[in-house]
Amino acid sequence: MKDSVIHLGLAGLGTVGSGLIKIIQENNDWIERRLGKTLKVKTIMVRDLDKPRNVIPSADTKFTTSMEDLINDPEIDIVIELAGGIEFPRTLITRALGSGKSVVTANKALLAEHGPELFELAADKGLGLYYEASVAGGIPIIQTLKESLAGNRIKNLTGILNGTANFIMSEMSDKGEDFATVLAKAQAKGYAEADPTLDIEGIDAAHKLVILIRLAYGLDFPMSKLTVEGISKVEQFDIVLAREFGYRLKLLAQVRDKSGLLHAGVYPALLRQDHILAKVDGPFNSILLEGNAVGPVMLYGQGAGDLPTGSAVLADILALARTNCVPNNTGFLEARLPQAQILAPELTVFRHYFRFTVVDRPGVMASIAGVMGEYNISIAQVVQRQYAPDDGVPIVFISHAAQMQNVTAALDTIKKFSFVLDPPVHYRII
Repeated sequence: MKDSVIHLGLAGLGTVGSGLIKIIQENNDWIERRLGKTLKVKTIMVRDLDKPRNVIPSADTKFTTSMEDLINDPEIDIVIELAGGIEFPRTLITRALGSGKSVVTANKALLAEHGPELFELAADKGLGLYYEASVAGGIPIIQTLKESLAGNRIKNLTGILNGTANFIMSEMSDKGEDFATVLAKAQAKGYAEADPTLDIEGIDAAHKLVILIRLAYGLDFPMSKLTVEGISKVEQFDIVLAREFGYRLKLLAQVRDKSGLLHAGVYPALLRQDHILAKVDGPFNSILLEGNAVGPVMLYGQGAGDLPTGSAVLADILALARTNCVPNNTGFLEARLPQAQILAPELTVFRHYFRFTVVDRPGVMASIAGVMGEYNISIAQVVQRQYAPDDGVPIVFISHAAQMQNVTAALDTIKKFSFVLDPPVHYRII
């Protein structure tokens, strides 16, 4: 990349790819002032050559359906993978690195599942594999962990990493609408896909969390070891009750370091209403972390969209164009990071919210409280409603800190009582 022009090969011209093109076209003179070089998108790989495009690159940009035109062109300096999926991007990135080209990707699912092998290949080749856009869109969390906080040991990390889920939870809380209504609204606004499973079941946020754990802790935490729960079963009734207790319900991604043992998971959880993350609304993302030197740090911004995510892709392109040293792919000297020592999920300790819908008769509350006591779950607050969404009476318990294995055992016992009408509802309190 010693010439005055950086030639780019782009795979994928969807939302993010189009946003990247727009930014380059609008800001290329500004980029040249910062970089001393011009960016040129030489070749774009797409699935359908005849599909109408909402951006028009330069007249001499080549469109192709073959990855060979990206891999085998000696003039292309950086390959940008924005195609999505797993197997095709994995092949493209592997071959691009093998042919001596650095790569920029926004593919969180690929990096969560196959990041170690790809980082190792990039290191073997002395090339960059950069991925700022893979987590939280326009928020520069990857660069922050790699560079700005590189001298810190990260103690805790909690984030809102999925804008779709956060929009849904915010609307349910603020507008009093049910899950299905708000999901349809999110889809109409373009925040949610036709199949929203990855967003609403916590899978998208889990992919991002695996990437953040590597950067924040220098450890590989397998996706299969994460605790992952979604928001599809959240009911308006619990949002209202949580508010009365002084909480807001959010889909959180969290890492806790307990003396070298990591707990990591994605789950809906209650936050105090005055907690800084409780104030993050709509489709926005935010990450709150604590370094042993810097203390608490919060990043906030748009977690998706063509221009925010395209901006993150462009930041990686500029970083690769500038670097004259071994690229900093994992944030550590090791290309393949050691495995995390994992705290078993059943040993994690939280405060808890419980709701039981029960038959209204004497002794019910005492029976539930007795099981709680049997499993060392200390009750801090109790509320029994005089009305119910169906035919039962809801009883809500807020507990002191209790181990998850005790909570699971207590719930398994309580749900078998004949007076319990519906499956118990349970949320962690952060």
